[in-house]
Amino acid sequence: MLAVLAPGQGSQKPGFLAPWLDLPGAEARLRWWSALAGLDLVHLGTDADADEIKDTARTQPLLVAAALLAAEHLPMYDVGVVAGHSIGEVGAAALAAVLTPEAAITFAAVRGREMAAACALEPTGMSAVLGGDADEVIAAIEAAGLYPANRNGAGQIVAAGALSSLEKLAAEPPARVRVIPLSVAGAFHTPYMAPAEQALAAMSGGITTGTPGRLLLSNRDGSAVDHGPTMLQRLVRQVTAPVRWDLCMRTLAEIGVTAIIELPPAGTLAGLAKRELKGIEIVTVNTPDDLAAARDAIARHGTAPSFEPTPQFRVVVATAAGTFTPAEQLVEGIEVRTGQVIGHVVTRQGPVEVAAHAGILAEWLVHPDDPVAPGHPVARIERLL
Repeated sequence: MLAVLAPGQGSQKPGFLAPWLDLPGAEARLRWWSALAGLDLVHLGTDADADEIKDTARTQPLLVAAALLAAEHLPMYDVGVVAGHSIGEVGAAALAAVLTPEAAITFAAVRGREMAAACALEPTGMSAVLGGDADEVIAAIEAAGLYPANRNGAGQIVAAGALSSLEKLAAEPPARVRVIPLSVAGAFHTPYMAPAEQALAAMSGGITTGTPGRLLLSNRDGSAVDHGPTMLQRLVRQVTAPVRWDLCMRTLAEIGVTAIIELPPAGTLAGLAKRELKGIEIVTVNTPDDLAAARDAIARHGTAPSFEPTPQFRVVVATAAGTFTPAEQLVEGIEVRTGQVIGHVVTRQGPVEVAAHAGILAEWLVHPDDPVAPGHPVARIERLL
């Protein structure tokens, strides 16, 4: 079984989206999402400096856009589990079909603006507390009048609250512990974010949710949520509630995940998994050059063992918006191999290849020159027995 993970705030780097704009349709996608977010996501992902993308209001929709953009180029129908850290959970909800991409971007933009506004109300911050005994660390954090905002596993807990209290914790840390101030705008995932939660709650009633199409793990307790409205409610509450990434990783281990893929900007969650989830395969996707390794991992780990009857076919989907043109001399009933190009989506920027899994081309699901969008089914492939 394979899990796809979406990282949270702090993982962004200047220019990290620049290589993705070379993919056909990517820039247009980002410009559409920019209109929804009220921000220039193209500029933020390519030319903006570190200070500009550190702004919470800008960072949050940018990270969700990055995860969704990369995932559109992966065969997500073979992915069994998705999860995201903090704002990454909004992206994961979209990958599980609880939110549409448009709803996820809009939600992230409101979340970022409202959390930035809440941070401006009083001086607060966050510090990473590394090492030591977890129970002793939590007790010390609470004794200092702070909140354990993130419990990330691998000996990493993030304390959040008033700056004066963070200074007190740094001056008198628990035994065998390092306290490192984080460059963030305020005390995320604490009661200090209550105004942001109220704003999100007020707008969430207008969002239509779907039923999760795969296991979607919650930051609240690491459990899988199978009800769209419940997941949306958890996303609203998440801004004031601790992120229990340690419990998400525990669930990944308990359900037998054998590989993970971290979406861009990747590295943080992969590092935590490397220390906590021994023996699993880890793929980080930071540029389009990493997509081949991710697709290969999905092909090898993507089908979970099951006692239920297994569908004997797979559906191939378009990865861009345009019109579909099948490959010449490729007719129903012919055998195709994994990675074989069975057609192209013709876009304004050029043709985008559509590749198949190994099997028999059982049925075309579109006609030549039919319009398609990302995720639109184009062919059904019967598995080889």
